[in-house]
Amino acid sequence: MNGLASICNAARATILELESSEAPTTGLVGDWSPERFAREQIRRLVRQLFSLSAVPPIRQVVFSAVGQDSDVPGICRSVGRVLAEERFEDVALAGGCAEPRGDGHNLPLKQIATRMQRNLWLLPPVWCAEENIGSASLHKYLGVIRAEFEYSIVAGPPAGESDEAMAMAQFADGIVLVLSARNTRRATARKVKQTLVEARVRLLGTVLSDREFPIPEALYRHL
Repeated sequence: MNGLASICNAARATILELESSEAPTTGLVGDWSPERFAREQIRRLVRQLFSLSAVPPIRQVVFSAVGQDSDVPGICRSVGRVLAEERFEDVALAGGCAEPRGDGHNLPLKQIATRMQRNLWLLPPVWCAEENIGSASLHKYLGVIRAEFEYSIVAGPPAGESDEAMAMAQFADGIVLVLSARNTRRATARKVKQTLVEARVRLLGTVLSDREFPIPEALYRHL
């Protein structure tokens, strides 16, 4: 399931929100479609997150779900594709776990990554032991990514459920929380946000997925 599929559910739509901006959504009349709407929301999210006027500049972002039901890797792929289209610099997609391997760990990342577009690279999953990975190892891994790629989108583990998400967010330029409109409880989201604030993690915004429109899709096409 790709990022757009995860965003467009039964009603085939979503709302993406950033706390720092409330820019109005445009282009929803006429040739409106759920896929176009989702893609435009992703594009708006990318432009807000990676604004060239941001101080300090944002180069590495961790996406983390509040709960287990959101397709964070899929959303990261959608964000990465749009970012690669809008920038000339190289963009890396990272995250996930794999079984231990004995090869490739000391090679430059671009030699072991999959090139998805001209400047978009999918990194192989990082090896994850059964126990939690240490913060130092995570910081080193993210540091290597930062050194080889101008931008990186990292699919982190669920926030509030592991120390890894917090450790990654502290090293990166910030974190974006992915909330499910159907499954994420408000109290849980507030608790996770408070934990991030106390850890002095830069919360860049939130993505609200699984949001259903209150009227049938066909009616939106005629508004």
